[in-house]
Amino acid sequence: MGILSPSLLSADFTRLAEAVDLLRSAGVSWLHLDVMDGRFVPNITFGPPVIAAIRRHCDQAPAEGNSFSAPAVLDTHLMIIEPERYIDAFADAGADVITIHAEATVHLERCLAAIRERGCKAGVAFNPGTPIDALKHVIHTTDLVLIMSVNPGFGGQSLIPATLDKIEQAREIIQASGQSVYLEVDGGIKIDNIALTLDRGADVIVAGSGVFGAPDIPARVRSFSKILDPRRA
Repeated sequence: MGILSPSLLSADFTRLAEAVDLLRSAGVSWLHLDVMDGRFVPNITFGPPVIAAIRRHCDQAPAEGNSFSAPAVLDTHLMIIEPERYIDAFADAGADVITIHAEATVHLERCLAAIRERGCKAGVAFNPGTPIDALKHVIHTTDLVLIMSVNPGFGGQSLIPATLDKIEQAREIIQASGQSVYLEVDGGIKIDNIALTLDRGADVIVAGSGVFGAPDIPARVRSFSKILDPRRA
């Protein structure tokens, strides 16, 4: 069974709480939070205060008429330089998963270990042009591998076909390690191409415009969910 982690980057930032409730009412438990610093990627989004607000909102009792099947998992993706400087801030804000980029820190293994020490799941992300070989050396301290299928920074891009082989390579490294590690893919994933990533071994799918660009968001979530979990069909 796969997991859908909708990216709130594509939501209306003036109505984040409503977007979160809409997704959770549709059965979503993972929420993908894209943190950008304007240096590692050419865009700026939000930081710990917004994540803390989402955490508080998710932890409170649902409003009348809403019902959520599972606690929210804040899947926090740090597209920032020197992420080691901010691990405590994002852990304190309530992140459940903290994913850092292999390209963004000199001491990758140390940073992943620090995330785990704070009680969060540690993720490592790879840009389209970054070789996957480094994963072999940090897989022992990794809970999630994120393959970027677009160059990060902006939503609404098209999936880069060449990244599909990297998904398969990451799955091979995970299997060889004998560890239980999520394999996540982010970028340009739509209903009509999600199978390409699942066939290569992905089990967590990030979709931004592929979810929020639909006229009926709950219906789009259900369409994704039927593909990720055929038992719902």
